Amino acid sequence: MSAFLSKSKLMSARQCLKRLHLEVQHPDLKVVSRKTEAAFAIGNQVGDVARSIYGTDDSVFIPYAGGLGHALKKTRRLIAEGPAYPIFEATLQHAGVLVRVDVLLPDGDGWRIVEVKASTSVKDEHIFDCAVQRWVFAGLGHKMTTMALAYVDNTFVYEGDEDYSGLLIESDETEQTDSMLAVIPEWIAKAKRAASGREPDIGVGSYCYKPYECPFVGHCWPADVDYPLQGLGGNRAKLGEFIAAGMRDIRDVPVARLNEKQQRIQKVTQTGDAELLPGARQFVESLGYPRYYLDFETIAPAVPIWPGTRPYETLPIQWSCHYEAGEGAMAHSDFLDLTGTPPMRRLAESLVRALGTIGPVLMYTTYERTVINKLIERFPDLTASLTAIVERLVDMAPPTQQNYYHPDMAGSWSLKAVLPTITADLNYSELDGIQEGTAASEGYLEAIDPDTGSERKAELSEQLLRYCKFDTEAMVVLLRFLGNAS
Repeated sequence: MSAFLSKSKLMSARQCLKRLHLEVQHPDLKVVSRKTEAAFAIGNQVGDVARSIYGTDDSVFIPYAGGLGHALKKTRRLIAEGPAYPIFEATLQHAGVLVRVDVLLPDGDGWRIVEVKASTSVKDEHIFDCAVQRWVFAGLGHKMTTMALAYVDNTFVYEGDEDYSGLLIESDETEQTDSMLAVIPEWIAKAKRAASGREPDIGVGSYCYKPYECPFVGHCWPADVDYPLQGLGGNRAKLGEFIAAGMRDIRDVPVARLNEKQQRIQKVTQTGDAELLPGARQFVESLGYPRYYLDFETIAPAVPIWPGTRPYETLPIQWSCHYEAGEGAMAHSDFLDLTGTPPMRRLAESLVRALGTIGPVLMYTTYERTVINKLIERFPDLTASLTAIVERLVDMAPPTQQNYYHPDMAGSWSLKAVLPTITADLNYSELDGIQEGTAASEGYLEAIDPDTGSERKAELSEQLLRYCKFDTEAMVVLLRFLGNAS
């Protein structure tokens, strides 16, 4: 075990003592999801902005790259000189607990601590985070005047010129953390025992995903059976109760303990054969021609990149459309602009041209409707044309869920889960580079970065176009499959 228990380890212990034990004793079992990696990246971006907001000409940033010892020594020296200028990533250690303070600001003869979060609200785990920092700071004998939490104001509208002065909202958590200081030593003791002792006997449940997805989910949840119980979906706390009772496979659970949807999943899983009901064909036959199969890719940066946009605002940057004039008469069109200028207006206008005025516009889930409605808000002059498209939208997800299930879908009706069960010719995992939405968003942002070379930009362009096209191609294949229901 490390000589120090970091603040992040304490946060893990608060979520689940078993998680902390595994982080320390079995880090090789950790699998960090793409979603979690993206959250880390977003946190870094907001942290960079915080330094520009709170920084002054004499601010000091303490890098970790030089080693822990160097960071601790430099922090001690700077604080000993007295509150004179902002310090970023001040590195402090007390009673075996290590913290890095986002922002340390001079405040009279003391210091104001600011913890920066990429969240858009204050959450319970943030208060605990602040309390740990405050406990360490006070334990070293330093004077704190205020404990603040800065989080993202999602109503902030970026005006350009790298001016993010209104991006963060500060909340004074001094009083809130007062009541938590007394329990910090108890949590530290628990965490140290969990980190160095035997693996805690803790079952699975909803806390495996809250407040953060645990990177050891794949280790703790049953995966050594044909149809892991988590494929039933639904309340994770209830699934945890099933597993605690010794059930591991979907087929193990008494039917009386399942809801209607879970009973269907179990029934199909027990037969081993896919279920395709006549309602699928009836849905397809209700659709006329021409048919349009539409999919968007979007970005939602925490730190806005274009004037007139807000933090985490969903912005469409790409679309793909397969067009079927009649049975077997298929064509394809798409939109992707990597110039780096806001593409939303050109995207909306090109969409209106591509989708014509008649025929169903097929989507999978209601995401496309949400995107187009946001375009209507942004461009009121396009309201009539875009509203006409919204009125033609047809969601393929409900009839698919109502009429089709395959045991290998493991309780999910996402396109990525459905597609491999109906065709071997299309598989997202075989796509080069970009295989899912988070990667597409990251790929777009990399492609429009001025520092990205032309060769890499061309590579990303090809991957983005192929991925988005793959989604609408999958919808075409799925609709044909549903139409074959007997």
